[in-house]
Amino acid sequence: METITVMIMISIMITIIIIITIITIMQNITITILDCQCSYHSSAGTPPPPALNLIVVMWTLLFFLSTYLSYHYSYGVNVPLHSFVYECTNIGIYVNVAFQKRMRRSQHARKETEFLRLKRTRLGLEDFESLKVIGRGAFGEVRLVQKKDTGHVYAMKILRKADMLQKEQVGHIRAERDILVQADSLWVVKMFYSFQDKLNLYLLMEFLPGGDMMTLLMKKDTLTEEETQFYVAETVLAIDFIHQLGFIHRDIKPDNLLLDSKGHVKLSDFGLCTGLKKAHRTEFYRNLKHSQSNDLTFQHMNSKRKAETWKRNRRQLAFSTVGTPDYIAPEVFMQTGYNKLCDWWSLGVIMYEMLIGYPPFCSETPQETYKKVMSWKETLVFPPEVPISERAKALILRFCCEADHRIGAAGVDDIKRNGFFEGVDYDHIRERPAAIPIEIKSIDDTSNFDEFPESDILQPSSPAVASNHHPESDFKNKDWVFINYTYKRFEGLTARGAIPAYMKSGKR
Repeated sequence: METITVMIMISIMITIIIIITIITIMQNITITILDCQCSYHSSAGTPPPPALNLIVVMWTLLFFLSTYLSYHYSYGVNVPLHSFVYECTNIGIYVNVAFQKRMRRSQHARKETEFLRLKRTRLGLEDFESLKVIGRGAFGEVRLVQKKDTGHVYAMKILRKADMLQKEQVGHIRAERDILVQADSLWVVKMFYSFQDKLNLYLLMEFLPGGDMMTLLMKKDTLTEEETQFYVAETVLAIDFIHQLGFIHRDIKPDNLLLDSKGHVKLSDFGLCTGLKKAHRTEFYRNLKHSQSNDLTFQHMNSKRKAETWKRNRRQLAFSTVGTPDYIAPEVFMQTGYNKLCDWWSLGVIMYEMLIGYPPFCSETPQETYKKVMSWKETLVFPPEVPISERAKALILRFCCEADHRIGAAGVDDIKRNGFFEGVDYDHIRERPAAIPIEIKSIDDTSNFDEFPESDILQPSSPAVASNHHPESDFKNKDWVFINYTYKRFEGLTARGAIPAYMKSGKR
C-alpha cells in the first residue's frame, strides 16, 4: 500500500514538473512573440492579435492547474475550488498586466534605439527618390518622394536659397519651419524632417492625398451649404489651434487648406505666419500698398464673367510672386496694425467663394482686387442670381467687416455658436465622414493633384551660375543665414502602397 502511495506521489510530482516545464517554455515563447509583436505593431499602430491573449489565458490555466494539484496532493491542503479559482483569477490578471508592461518596455527600448540611430543619421537629397511633382509656387515646388531605406512617402517642399535671399523671404521660411516644429495636431500638416544643401532648403511633410480646397472648388464650382458648413467648421478649429499657439496665419486661402485621405481639413503653408519672434517679420505686400486707392472706379462684371475670369486666372495667381490679395483682410494692408482677427476675414472670403463660385473681390488684376478689398463696404455684395440662405449671408458679413466688430473678437466660441453651424459636433467632427468623400487607392495616389512638368530646381540654372554666382564663400554666408534649419521628428510613419489603419478609420 505504501508503495502504491509513493508511486502516486512520484507520478504527481513528475506531472507537476512537466507542467512547470511546459509553463516555462510557454512563457519564453510568449516573451519571444511579445518582442516580435512589439516590433511590428509599434510601427504599424495596431493592437496585438487575439492569439497573443490566447497564449496568456492558456498559461494562466496551466498555472492554475499545477498550483491547485500541488496544494491538494503535495501539501495535503484542502482548498475550496471556488476560492482557489478566485485567487488564480487575480494571479492571471497580474500575469496579463505584467505581459502588457513587458510589451511597453519592449516598445520603448526599440523606439529609443531607433531615435538614437535617427539622431546620428545625416539626411540628404540622396536619401529620397523623387516620384512626381505635385505642386509649384512662386518660390519653389513640392514633390512626392519616397525615403529609400524605409519606403515611407512624403511631400518634399523645395525652396531655392538664392531666391529666398533675393526676395527677402528668410523670415517667412523661418516662421514656417518653426511653427511646423511646434505644431503637433490633426489640424496642421505634419513636418517630419527639414534639411539643406548648398542650393536649397527642404521640408519633408506628410503627404495628404486628398489635394487642396482650391482644386476641389475648381472641380465642383460651388458647394452646398451643408458641405460649406462642414469645411468652414473644420477650418475654424484649425485656425483656432494656430491662434492658441500664439501665431497669426495671415495667408488663409483655399490653396492652403489641404485634405487628407478621408477628406478632412489640415492647414498648411505657414510662410506668412507671424508670431512673437522678430525673425518672422518681413514686409511682403509692399508693391500692392502703392496702388492708387483713391481711384474707386471698378470694371463691372456679372457673376458669369467673374466666375470665368476667376477660373482662368486662379492657377496663375497661385504661382505669382505677388500672389492674390483676394483673401487678405484690409487691415493687413494698412500701417495701423492687425491681429489674429485677420484670419477670420479670410475664412469669410473662402466661405463666400464656396457658395457663390468666386471670391467677392475678384478682378482682372491683383491691383484691382486690392482696391476692391480696401473698399469692401461698396464691393462686398451677393449676386441675386446665386441664391444662398440668410444665415450664410449673415455669417459672411460677420467675418468680413471691421475688425472691432468681427465675429471671433470675443473668442472662437462666438463663431462656433453661430446659427449657421447648427448641428455641428465639434468634438467629433474628424470622426464623421467628410462632406465630400475622397477616393484613395494607395498612400502615394496623386489623382487629386494637377499635372506639373519636371523642373531643374535641384540643379544650378547653368554652369556659369554654379561656378560664378555661388562661390564657396557665398555658400557659407547663406548657410549662416539658415543656421539651425535642420530638424527630425521621431515617430512611426507610413509606408508606400498600403493605406494605414488610422487613414481607413479617420482617426489617429
